Amino acid sequence: MPDTISKQASWPVIKFNDWKDTLATVHLWTQIVGKIRLRKMPWLNHSWHVTLYISPYGLSTGSMPYQHGIFQIDFDFIRHQLLITTSNGGKEILELRPMSVSDFYKALFEKLQLLDIDVAIYTVPSEMEAAIRFEDDQIHKSYDPQQIENFWQALIKIHNVFIRFRARFIGKCSPVHFFWGAFDLAVTRFSGRDAPKHPGTAPNMPAIVMQEAYSKEVSSCGFWPGNEQYPHASFYAYCYPASPAFGEQKVQPDSAFYSPEMGEFLLPYDLVQQAANPEETLLAFLQSTYEAAANTGNWDRKALECDLSLYENEYGCFK
Repeated sequence: MPDTISKQASWPVIKFNDWKDTLATVHLWTQIVGKIRLRKMPWLNHSWHVTLYISPYGLSTGSMPYQHGIFQIDFDFIRHQLLITTSNGGKEILELRPMSVSDFYKALFEKLQLLDIDVAIYTVPSEMEAAIRFEDDQIHKSYDPQQIENFWQALIKIHNVFIRFRARFIGKCSPVHFFWGAFDLAVTRFSGRDAPKHPGTAPNMPAIVMQEAYSKEVSSCGFWPGNEQYPHASFYAYCYPASPAFGEQKVQPDSAFYSPEMGEFLLPYDLVQQAANPEETLLAFLQSTYEAAANTGNWDRKALECDLSLYENEYGCFK
């Protein structure tokens, strides 16, 4: 137990090139599970019904309704299993190991049938160029248990900072949740005002989904593991709509920078992981980029923000 606690105390090293093949495979596995959640959950604003959540074991769908009650699908990155459990006591396990997306897809749906869970999904991956249908993908088949465990441990650290940041806001705010489309952990604040119609699109994503997601003014931040074009795990922060002055604002820490190409502030994960106090370094980035969005967007900050020190002093919370 002491070795486990010591291991979890530090922020893990995340190098894109060390695990890019595992990342590509697990990303597609999460899309399959996420699309099951999409089909079984009632619609929620801004696609909040499709997301996964950080759990003590890995990633979870949380409870989803089906014809006999509720069920849940969990990625367990400690035991390296996919678990499907139901409210009537049913349980199926799929071992996580190097296997193709096609084999994972077929095995998962066989397990769902054994539990009498009736669901069908659209099998083209979302938000990906040159997407291969899940049932046909024999290309992506890597799984490195240590690398995926490192990534999950990073998500735990980040999740705990994100929920602290979220607690400072009393306006409309998303949960801290994991979007399997882009494979990022995110939290979004809202000004309370309508936004202009969003012009953007994403591969294999209906325009109406993007337009509804950005139908209100937002300030959003998150963590993303990188891709071939930008092979660096990074924290990001953006707003919509964005004032021309947004990218000119001074943010913290000094190593954070604005990318005109991406239209957002970026902070490399490595710089947080190596910082003397990673949690406070990340919290400074989240807060300062939010202030850049709120100040340049003329948000009513007095009505939207909360001074947590009052509750910390009175109740001893968040210690």
